[in-house]
Amino acid sequence: MADVEQNAAVPDGSSNGSDAVNGTAGRFVSSAEGTALAYGSLLLMALLPIFFGALRSVGCSKSKNASDMPETITSRDAARFPIIASCTLFGLYLFFKIFSQEYINLLLSMYFFVLGILALSHTMSPFMCRVFPAQLPNKQYQLLFTQGSGESKEEIVNYEFDTKDLICLGISSVVGVWYVLKKHWIANNLFGLAFALNGVELLHLNTVSTGCILLGGLFVYDVFWVFGTNVMVTVAKSFEAPIKLVFPQDLLEKGLGASNFAMLGLGDIVIPGIFIALLLRFDVSLKKNTRTYFYTSFLAYIFGLGLTIFVMHTFKHAQPALLYLVPACVGFPVLLALFKGELTEMFSSHKKKNVQ
Repeated sequence: MADVEQNAAVPDGSSNGSDAVNGTAGRFVSSAEGTALAYGSLLLMALLPIFFGALRSVGCSKSKNASDMPETITSRDAARFPIIASCTLFGLYLFFKIFSQEYINLLLSMYFFVLGILALSHTMSPFMCRVFPAQLPNKQYQLLFTQGSGESKEEIVNYEFDTKDLICLGISSVVGVWYVLKKHWIANNLFGLAFALNGVELLHLNTVSTGCILLGGLFVYDVFWVFGTNVMVTVAKSFEAPIKLVFPQDLLEKGLGASNFAMLGLGDIVIPGIFIALLLRFDVSLKKNTRTYFYTSFLAYIFGLGLTIFVMHTFKHAQPALLYLVPACVGFPVLLALFKGELTEMFSSHKKKNVQ
């Protein structure tokens, strides 16, 4: 998915797309401390949605609430996904080449404004349940749209919510308006973290084999579109939407108005994240009261992303993060299962135990 990159300028109300080219004359050179802070912050931000999204995915699989039901990815879906992703990526690339970038990003901003509010609201919901004052009434509401009448009446939308959900929507809407008006990097990251956490929580691989197919296909996809063409980098820089996490390398010098960003695509968080979440559910299915595979894959992700950042910083070139993340996140847990004699169980019994 979108690569890890440095020195990308992201519009925040004070900069423009022309700053996006690496090596622009007169570019501010970030200090070593600022660069380290940016990379460390990206790593931390990547770990948060994976860790908490994986934990929430365990409870999500048992939920009876329609809005919290996970979307299961089958092996057929996994095989198709790299092809669909490639067509989508190239289509966006052509759109940015043919049409005005300003108008495309305006439409995308409104689209992600709505999606971001819903995602951030869903992310905040468990926290709101803990802090909501018990003495305040928590009224129940229902949004119902139907089609037809009498016996032929069919439900189109049936959404139940309460006062807590309305408060979450209100707070999320404030962030949404901030993002649309200012395109500030903090608002971008709030939406990006919400998208990533929701993805890890609600997208469930049905088996480890499916996970290997998906990660293997996207491994090839990521390497081809980053090293083989300029398509991935061009779209990542042109796409003004919260599909990436960013952090300024010149924060120490320019404060919150900084504009020299390092970035990490959400795909490099969500794709390994749903595999890590799968291994957590596999740990739970073993009923051994341990989380060995989850912690192994989580540490493997830290190693893989750290290696990505190191290589990118050394060679001063955007890197396809999945090139390093896929071998780490798949290889270490598989080797551990082989060592423990649980390889067959990992690839065959997970589906039978129905931990989805």
